[in-house]
Amino acid sequence: METRITSATQEVIIGGGRPTVLIGERLNPTGKKKLTAALQAGDWAVIHEEAKNQIKAGADILDVNVGVPGMDEAELLPRAVQAVMEVVSAPLCIDTTNLAALKAALSVYKGKPLINSVNGETRSLESVLPVVKESGAAVIGLTMDDDGIPQTADRRVAIAHNIVERAVAMGIPKEDVIIDCLALALGSDPMAGAVTLETIRRVKEELDANITLGLSNISFGMPEREVLNNATLAIAIAYGLTCPVVDAAKIGAYVLAADLALGLDASGMRYIKGYRKRQKA
Repeated sequence: METRITSATQEVIIGGGRPTVLIGERLNPTGKKKLTAALQAGDWAVIHEEAKNQIKAGADILDVNVGVPGMDEAELLPRAVQAVMEVVSAPLCIDTTNLAALKAALSVYKGKPLINSVNGETRSLESVLPVVKESGAAVIGLTMDDDGIPQTADRRVAIAHNIVERAVAMGIPKEDVIIDCLALALGSDPMAGAVTLETIRRVKEELDANITLGLSNISFGMPEREVLNNATLAIAIAYGLTCPVVDAAKIGAYVLAADLALGLDASGMRYIKGYRKRQKA
């Protein structure tokens, strides 16, 4: 199963036995005062710098989110997408729950983006999937529905099936639906990681879909978060995770190591190049 995401000049292929693709998470103002202030002030230099730093750290795709309280997202998101496209050639993931903002961002994007996201709620499926179909984009499907985030792998897998079936029925290629199995905090529920990992395994086995995950959620509220994130990451890649949403500067080296150990870097050169790059930094 190969999902192709493009910019005006670059293509990224997710899955098909290829190395893990990194979706950079840093262009999201949640918990980031400097980025929030920059978006409020229209200071695109900060956005330019963050975008370039993520690519330098190894991100393959950049997630762009401008959810700042009190700001007009439909006006701000397309401007942010344009600002990022000015300085990097990587494809983008357009991250919003605001339908007007999504349409505005898609209107300025050059290439085939990834949309983040649709979910199993009836309202979400009925509003987002037609936009995905019309734009020719790929989309992330969150394994939650009108009842919230399920506590069992069985229910999350059922939602994944429903999202894929609804998308395919609308004419969206199956390979253009990437499933997010949802990482919840282990600090709140010690079984949360096991449920997520089992969901990943079954989604891969039953749907052969490409799979993403907001990895840092798993360690929220716990000490030594990076240790916990990296341990979970390696298991998740082994189970079928193909394109996690991460801070590439903190996680990238561990992804390269996991890929090498799992035979996704057959020559070992991707790992070696990453090592050499870090030595020069």
